[in-house]
Amino acid sequence: MKKLPALFSLATSIGLWYACIQHPQSKKATDLTHVKISNHGVNIAYTDTGRGDTSLLFVHGWCINKSYFAEQVKYFGNRYRVITMDLPGYGQSGKNRNSWTVNDFAGDVASVITTLKLTNVILIGHSMAGEIIVQAKLNVPGQVIGLVGIDNFKGFDGKPETAKAKADYAEAIAMLKKHFKAVATAYFNHDLFYKTTNAAIRKRILSDVTNTDSTIAIASMEDNSFNTVAKLRATKTKLHLINSDYTPNDTIGFIKAGIPYQLLEIHATGHFPMIENPAEFNRLLQKAIN
Repeated sequence: MKKLPALFSLATSIGLWYACIQHPQSKKATDLTHVKISNHGVNIAYTDTGRGDTSLLFVHGWCINKSYFAEQVKYFGNRYRVITMDLPGYGQSGKNRNSWTVNDFAGDVASVITTLKLTNVILIGHSMAGEIIVQAKLNVPGQVIGLVGIDNFKGFDGKPETAKAKADYAEAIAMLKKHFKAVATAYFNHDLFYKTTNAAIRKRILSDVTNTDSTIAIASMEDNSFNTVAKLRATKTKLHLINSDYTPNDTIGFIKAGIPYQLLEIHATGHFPMIENPAEFNRLLQKAIN
């Protein structure tokens, strides 16, 4: 699974796929954030809501910040300890570093877990964060008991990357470097929104993606070395996926690689089911948690 879904079409249809959201969290969600968290000197903004033996830690994808999980905080905060975080480089977290790889972000997630002394953690990662939570599980295996992906690992085939795939990926990155706003906007409109995605959500996403730090955003995507099959196997943990069916979900790769998984499909949403249909998304997430 690559960090950019439909990567091959990216090079030809012009685009990039994740939204960049810069909305503040509610006061309720920030009441418990009295402990400062950092990783190698980079501040990590977060929310900490509720109490419970099980902790739900939500990790956003490329350019998305913690505000995307506001509805999940409200819904699950009275039953679990719910944490949302801004990955460094995004949202309200610091930007004072030069490396933005999956391993870097997984270290940030691990810092949140260890600093807050979280136990029985279920990591929930949207989009690019699918790879991040897998690596974070390997970083702190004793504290993480579950992995839930949101609209990711959709084209997982388990095969080694071909030379053409590498070339297409490099071309996509090059286009981003030249025309970030135009490329990202085109791809959002073409591949990430579904016909049911309402105008307000479209406007929010398209407005925020053009205001992200493009240097950090592009750097976050350049490392394409994550060995998905090996990493998933190493977690020895069942992967639960809450994926929209606006694009196909190919699970053959999991079967061939012997990786345990559960696919819970959500209908009539685009790439952002947690805000497009939060009620149904929360129902499916509770099923995954159970």
